Amino acid sequence: MTDAGLRHGRASLGLSFGVQGVAFALLVTRIPAIQDRYGISDGLLPAFLAAVPILAGAGSVATEKVVARVRPGVVLRWAQPLVLLALLGVGAGREMWHVAVALGVFGLAVGALDASMNMLGVSLQRAYGRSIMTGFHAAYSLGGIAGASLAWAGARWELSLLASYLPVVAVLLPAALVGSRWYTEGKREKGTGPDGTKTGAGSAGGALSFKLLLPLCLIMTFAYIGDSTVSNWSAKYLQDVLGSSEQLATVPYNVYMVTTLLGRAVGDLGVRRFGAVAVVRGGSLLAAGGFAVVAVAPGAWTGMLGFTMLGFGLCVIVPQTFAAAGRMFPGNSDAAVARLNIFNYVGFLVGSPLVGALGDAWSYRGAMLVPMVLVLATLVYARAFGPEPARYGGGHERPRTADVG
Repeated sequence: MTDAGLRHGRASLGLSFGVQGVAFALLVTRIPAIQDRYGISDGLLPAFLAAVPILAGAGSVATEKVVARVRPGVVLRWAQPLVLLALLGVGAGREMWHVAVALGVFGLAVGALDASMNMLGVSLQRAYGRSIMTGFHAAYSLGGIAGASLAWAGARWELSLLASYLPVVAVLLPAALVGSRWYTEGKREKGTGPDGTKTGAGSAGGALSFKLLLPLCLIMTFAYIGDSTVSNWSAKYLQDVLGSSEQLATVPYNVYMVTTLLGRAVGDLGVRRFGAVAVVRGGSLLAAGGFAVVAVAPGAWTGMLGFTMLGFGLCVIVPQTFAAAGRMFPGNSDAAVARLNIFNYVGFLVGSPLVGALGDAWSYRGAMLVPMVLVLATLVYARAFGPEPARYGGGHERPRTADVG
């Protein structure tokens, strides 16, 4: 594979991350409209919302089995259209069972999509021999901002769900299908590490050991508990605890999304310069500091500062966790990524109810200290992010040999 082929593969995968960011944001930001359209009660809504990440976890598990027979690019090529069509189904249905089926397909396809995208990202990073993984997640953040903006416009102009979703799917579906022609996967040799050294069948590089992967699974869970805390509780916290206006309460999550994008846009440069361990440690400290500022904030603008710190801190942890799994098991990176991916849904499921229960039983200020402690625990496992990219990539900028996935 030529350098041009690798660049095309990198661009097409970045497009997939961006498309997924748009689709997911369009779904989660229109949940009240979905609830109204289908008459879903407040008591039943949590079951619908929980079903999506649970099925996504099942989709990720299934993807681990499928990629033993076909390449991740094949899974991604089929999963992304399914996600977009399921989103369209959510907007087009009329009965409650329609939305139940559509959300079920969405969840399963999202699990396969997230797993296969990150598999390809890890493989491409190996081919390049330098950190590029955070840039893919920056594309996801950019897509999320675009999707949230489109959802806001749809709500502002009182468009139906179908009218909001159909034009977006009509543009993104063919773009994703065309882009899938250039999916590229770095060359893999079973039992061979990224630096060309042999790894034994029982080593970390060969057979997948959940005991060795567990620290990264915990880090992924902690990161998504922090992320779901911001996405689900920032508006309520600013308004009910810090006394902001309803309009101002909508700002923290937007600030968080923008700072996540900015942090990920420069994250790879930081990893190349300082190494993944240092970047993750710095991000963990900054995120923990953000939760501390939010917990003790005397007013809304100080709270906003805390959420800004959270965006810059948390943004680097998830992509570097996927990259670390690929380095830890170079001969079995697809299975490692698929299993690790499950724990992003675990964190998403645990985070919001945990903060809500602690807030009701204790206080919301105190509840913010729990994700702070969990994020700080990342420091204990920071060494799992070594060896540094320069050690296995030789510090060269020129991509390594790869073939088409």
